[in-house]
Amino acid sequence: MKTDIEPTSPTEPPALASSRGTGRIGDKVFLGLSRGSGILLLVIMAAIAAFLTVRAVSAISDDHGNFLTTFEWNTSSRPMVFGIAVLVYGTIVSSIIAMLIAVPVAVGIALFISHYAPRRLATPVAYVIDLLAAVPSIVYGLWGALFLVPHLTGLYKWLDDYLGWTKIFEYNDGTPRSLFTVGILLAIMIIPIVTSVSREVFRQVPQMHEEAALALGATRWEVIRMSVLPFGRSGIISASMLGLGRALGETMAVATVLSPNYLINASLLDPGGGTFAQNIASHFKEADGPARDALIASGLVLFVITLLVNGAARLIIARRKEYSGAAA
Repeated sequence: MKTDIEPTSPTEPPALASSRGTGRIGDKVFLGLSRGSGILLLVIMAAIAAFLTVRAVSAISDDHGNFLTTFEWNTSSRPMVFGIAVLVYGTIVSSIIAMLIAVPVAVGIALFISHYAPRRLATPVAYVIDLLAAVPSIVYGLWGALFLVPHLTGLYKWLDDYLGWTKIFEYNDGTPRSLFTVGILLAIMIIPIVTSVSREVFRQVPQMHEEAALALGATRWEVIRMSVLPFGRSGIISASMLGLGRALGETMAVATVLSPNYLINASLLDPGGGTFAQNIASHFKEADGPARDALIASGLVLFVITLLVNGAARLIIARRKEYSGAAA
């Protein structure tokens, strides 16, 4: 006897088709909440962008300098003269220094915790790393000003002795409150964030990938190189972007250890430069209406830089298919 059974559409899983067909109240509520949350997030981002843009246009129209190229920030005079050239340089350079130091160290710590350390050692180390990620930035700033800055003189002299000929690491015996110090402090601050996310990504590597590599005679490092790192590459990029986001927007810690002078020095070891967040924090209290609009204009630039960095990271992950899993 033949029984005609209506086939389920091959493009839609049977379980999903069944849940849609029943029209459960819980499913509809969850769908509405999810959709509403996404729309609300877009509305908030658009509102922030619109607010920053309106106030920025008002400030730039009163600027008697070039907003993009002026090496000065004088909003107390009338007419106002201000520009973001030094702030762009300081923000990007200090963030790059922080990422160059933090990402390799953080990935190494994450691999040690997930694949090398015994469990009784890995658990407390991971716990301490998670605690460090929650330390307020002002605590890092105070530590940097009272401990890190006085102890960097020896490192600066060593860099000047061996790399001073490059002019990038030339040291003129000043107080080590420079962009290089800021980069070191930011690296220390973002290492726990990158480590925590990378560690969780490495733990998601399919066990059979590692077992297959071991069965072929691979060493532990070869297992990590052929299975763990390719599988976790997208997670490492995402973790790095989270750390970079904190480095770009860090305020109090940078303001505590940096001595800005709105100059771009060839040497990273000389005081100078500044960052967007530090500049806003330093001038916001005494700024009046037009001066606050100028600070908001610089905040808009930082907002755009952050969006571009995160968008670039998403494009890198999307365009490289091998980032989605272990290498074959």
